[in-house]
Amino acid sequence: MIVCCGEALIDMLPREIGNEGSGYLPVSGGAVFNTAITLGRLGESAGFFTGLSTDLFGQQIDESLKQSKVDASFCKRHDLPTTLAFVKLTDGHAEYAFYDENSAGRMIAEADLPTFGTDIQALHFGAISLIPDPCGATYEALMAREAKSRVISFDPNIRPGFVKDEATYRARMERMLKHADIIKVSDEDLNWLMPDVGFETAAQQMIADGASIVLMTKGSEGVDAITRTGKVSVPAQKAVVVDTVGAGDSFNGGLLAGLRRSGVLNKQDLQTIDDTILVKALDLAVNVAAITVSRAGANPPWQSEL
Repeated sequence: MIVCCGEALIDMLPREIGNEGSGYLPVSGGAVFNTAITLGRLGESAGFFTGLSTDLFGQQIDESLKQSKVDASFCKRHDLPTTLAFVKLTDGHAEYAFYDENSAGRMIAEADLPTFGTDIQALHFGAISLIPDPCGATYEALMAREAKSRVISFDPNIRPGFVKDEATYRARMERMLKHADIIKVSDEDLNWLMPDVGFETAAQQMIADGASIVLMTKGSEGVDAITRTGKVSVPAQKAVVVDTVGAGDSFNGGLLAGLRRSGVLNKQDLQTIDDTILVKALDLAVNVAAITVSRAGANPPWQSEL
């Protein structure tokens, strides 16, 4: 099983309501949640860990996980409210306003961490759940606890506008990067993490610190991946873009699914991964992302749609 660890929230998506003006549609979301449902829809054994509210919206998220075949039994239930993210779309690109104070996801603590059995092959982390505390410290502790025995996938997914304590957050990112086997960044992520450092230089530093695969997604230009033995590039799939919500998240799910299907989702095999196997996994990832951007919201494809 692959367990995704991080935020689940409600995206309040703008919608026109006839002659009454505009309103918001509540849709289950969150970057790490999106990766989890991608895995579930692709037919992978997928689990999810977060602080999940027992309120109306929390019940909606729980149901969304079940509908996408994701095991939510690892989640810690709280009677605190669900995080809300109001979305503004401009030319298909999303901007967010978060309401997260004292939420079930925000207040998750180390005492809430689950115990994983030997069937858990990999853990995925990233995004806004790593910015505030106590949840940020909680996910970092979980990654540190599990990094020696399981594959760690990490997508920082930096959101500078939400970072209030930059020094603390940068230090957390630096520590977590050193625990990860698979690291995916965008050019915006890299510019924030390592200003004025090119991708290949940054990737080699991350590999020297312990990573096996470092990837940079480049939207319509595809993805570059650097390993301990070389570099590969895969072009993007052509798509009519409706919006980019969930594109990177679904890419993560497709990549992890592809690596698992090739039998290399373990620490030893990732260190010596063959270019052909990596390209095959990346092809799946970009295909999944292309379908996701072709429809509104974070709505990754099912295996039958590929």
